Amino acid sequence: MKSFPMFIKTTNRRVVIAGGGEQAAQKARLMLKTDAQIVLLADNLDDELRELVTQCRATQVRGPIGAHSFAGAAMVFIGTGCPGVDASLHAIAKAASVPVNVVDQPHLCDITTPSLVDRDPVVVAIGTEGTAPVLARGIKTQVEQLLDPSLGSFAALAGRMRGAVAMRVPRAQRRAFWGWAFRGAPWQTHKRGAEREAATQLKEAIQKGCAPKTKTTGAISLVGAGPGARDLLTLRAVERLQEADIIFYDRLVDPEVLELARRDAQRVFVGKVVGASAWPQERICAVVVAAAKQGKRVVRLKSGDPMLFGRAAEELNAAREAGIPIEVVPGITAASAAASALKRPLTSRGQTDTVVFTTGQMRQGAKLPDWHLHATAGTTLAFYMAVGTSDTIATQLIAQGLPASTPVTIAADISKPSQRMLDTRLETLGRDIAQHGITGCSILLVTLPRAATRQSGEAAHGLNLTDNPVPAAAHAQRA
Repeated sequence: MKSFPMFIKTTNRRVVIAGGGEQAAQKARLMLKTDAQIVLLADNLDDELRELVTQCRATQVRGPIGAHSFAGAAMVFIGTGCPGVDASLHAIAKAASVPVNVVDQPHLCDITTPSLVDRDPVVVAIGTEGTAPVLARGIKTQVEQLLDPSLGSFAALAGRMRGAVAMRVPRAQRRAFWGWAFRGAPWQTHKRGAEREAATQLKEAIQKGCAPKTKTTGAISLVGAGPGARDLLTLRAVERLQEADIIFYDRLVDPEVLELARRDAQRVFVGKVVGASAWPQERICAVVVAAAKQGKRVVRLKSGDPMLFGRAAEELNAAREAGIPIEVVPGITAASAAASALKRPLTSRGQTDTVVFTTGQMRQGAKLPDWHLHATAGTTLAFYMAVGTSDTIATQLIAQGLPASTPVTIAADISKPSQRMLDTRLETLGRDIAQHGITGCSILLVTLPRAATRQSGEAAHGLNLTDNPVPAAAHAQRA
């Protein structure tokens, strides 16, 4: 190493920034994360820095700059926008014997600013000695995925308990106590959002003078894997995968997503295939609960969002009946992913103000949904699991008055390398699906804009809709 990483205390200390423009503002934003007294050396400040002074977040010092301007500072940043002026100020600051950072001039820097992963009071600093800041930012993104957003608040809670632990927990048992706190029930409880319960667990253990020696309790996380691409998972989903002892996953989960899990996690395929019953829902619920009862951290990984056509209700109820803690980690659902890939909003001001998510698959023997009841002007219909019933959907909508020429977009394998988009019409929907070999993971989007948005009295996309396209005869049948 040519630079030694360390943390510099800022409490009741000055950090001096020479400059009044964007370069100085960049350093000020960084220092605002600390409790340092920020001093701006500049006769003129840009709007952002001037507002900091107005809010008493920083102090402005005008006039000549000398060694006294820097004396006693915890650190100095120089960024006036002029390399020559910066070099001169560097020499003055060095006369005051303070550590200096000069923007974009590594050879004049005693200190460099790292990329930060901020979970205050937990802070991870990533540096490349000024050689590759882009690389540092890339590493920061990866570390951000590893650390739970609530880690800092839990560390702060533990910090507030340190005095009580020192008083009541024998020294020989403190390491085990903190190991339980940060790897066991308190941390797991806090991550689920139950901060008060986590604090209670810590306080009760402190009162007893040791970590509880009860049997480890497992937990279940229903995790949304999103539409396919692994970089569309939430940070929380990635963390749960990296913590899991066992992962139960569906057939639509992309293998790349499973690569985010820890290497030694057990992976169990529980995918249901249409027409097959090797993994009926009751069996899935049973094995997921059984694993949690063994004290394992269980992830039930589902494509898309668990709470949308994901059979989440059965698994939530099974966990509750067994007394197993359970959380839900949402994922990006296919309709949202498809709209993003198409760059076509699901809603558009003045044209579509309603979105309907519906399914093309029902349990065996159940009556098919009345899809036409939702086919009103100003609505986007998103059909999930509808490839196999596309002919039935089209026939019903046309029979109830929707024009056969109504445009339909088929979005298959969204966000995956095999992603395909196909624009068709209701009258040719089933034929085009068969012709292009579209199966499985696809969504159908039908957008019915309002008539008020059309020009020259012509229906948008060839449609001729009123505020309700279903004909009067259909209304009579409903009544």
